[in-house]
Amino acid sequence: MVSTVFIDGEAGTTGLQIRQRLESRGDLKLVSIDPARRKDPAARAELLNGVDAVILCLPDAAAKEAVGLIDNPYVKVIDASTAYRTAPDWVYGFAELDDEQRARIVAAKRISNPGCYATGAIALLRPLTMAGLLPNDWPVTINAVSGYSGGGKSMIAEFEDSSAANYTHDNFRIYALPLQHKHVPEIQKHGGLAFRPIFAPSVGRYAQGMIVEIPLHLALIPGEPEPSHLREALAEHYAGERFVEVASREESEAMTGLDPEGLNGTNQLKLFVFGTEGGGQARLVALLDNLGKGASGAAVQNLNLALGLDEAASLT
Repeated sequence: MVSTVFIDGEAGTTGLQIRQRLESRGDLKLVSIDPARRKDPAARAELLNGVDAVILCLPDAAAKEAVGLIDNPYVKVIDASTAYRTAPDWVYGFAELDDEQRARIVAAKRISNPGCYATGAIALLRPLTMAGLLPNDWPVTINAVSGYSGGGKSMIAEFEDSSAANYTHDNFRIYALPLQHKHVPEIQKHGGLAFRPIFAPSVGRYAQGMIVEIPLHLALIPGEPEPSHLREALAEHYAGERFVEVASREESEAMTGLDPEGLNGTNQLKLFVFGTEGGGQARLVALLDNLGKGASGAAVQNLNLALGLDEAASLT
C-alpha cells in the first residue's frame, strides 16, 4: 500500500530536506499543490484533507491556519513549527523520550516535531530527572551552538549572500539575549523541569551541525552523583535505540575536542558525559545535525511511525 504525503512548505530549508529524503521511496507518494492554485484556500484545504499524512514546514501562524483547514479525521499531521510542542492534545515527536512515547506517536493524529536545540537538551535532561539523579527544581543552564542553517532562509542569506543587505562577517555570535528563546517551553516541559532553564544559544559560521551542553555542579546536587552515574542512566534509558547513542567512559576520556559538524547528514544523536570521577563537576553534551535529528530527520522518523512503516526508512 502506498501512502500519500503532502509537505506544506516544501520550499523551505526543512521542507526541502524532507522531500529529498522521501522522494525515492516506493511506499510513499509525495503530492504538491498546483503552483497556480497555491494561494487558493479551497485548493489547499482539498489537498490537506485528501492525503494520508501532512508535514507542516511553516511559521507558527501559518501552521495553525493549516491545521484549522483539516477536518478529515484520518489525516495524520506532523508539525515542524513551535505552535504545538507543549499542547496537551498533541504528541511530542521524540520517540526516545520514554518507553511509551513511540507507541503514542504511532497512535497519534497530531504530532509536534521537536526543536533542534530542544532535542539535544531534552535527550540529556529527561533520563536524569526521571531517574531522580537531577532534581526537577535544579537551576539548569544550557549552552549551545548551531550552524546558521538553523535560522532558516534569512540567516542562511545573512551568512552566504554577500550581496544581501544584512550580510554578516561574524564568525560566531550569541543571540536570544532577552532569554525568551522559543525552544525553552518545550525543554522545560519535556525535560521534566519545574523552572525555566537559562538557555544561551549561539551561531557559528558553518552551515549545519549542533552541540548542546549542560554543565553541572555535581557536588551540590543531592546525593552527589558522579559522572559515571549520569552516563549509566543515559545508557540505560537509550539502550537498543537506533538513533541515540551514549558514548562510553573510555571514548569520552580519550577525547580532546568535539566537532559540531560530526553527525551532519544523519539522523543520529550522540550523548557524552565529560568529567573526572570525584571532581564534583560534569559537562553533559549532545551532538546532532540541526537539520537531521533536529528537524527533517526527526520528521521522517515520525512520519514512518505514524504510517506504520519501517522507522529507519530514509534515515540510514
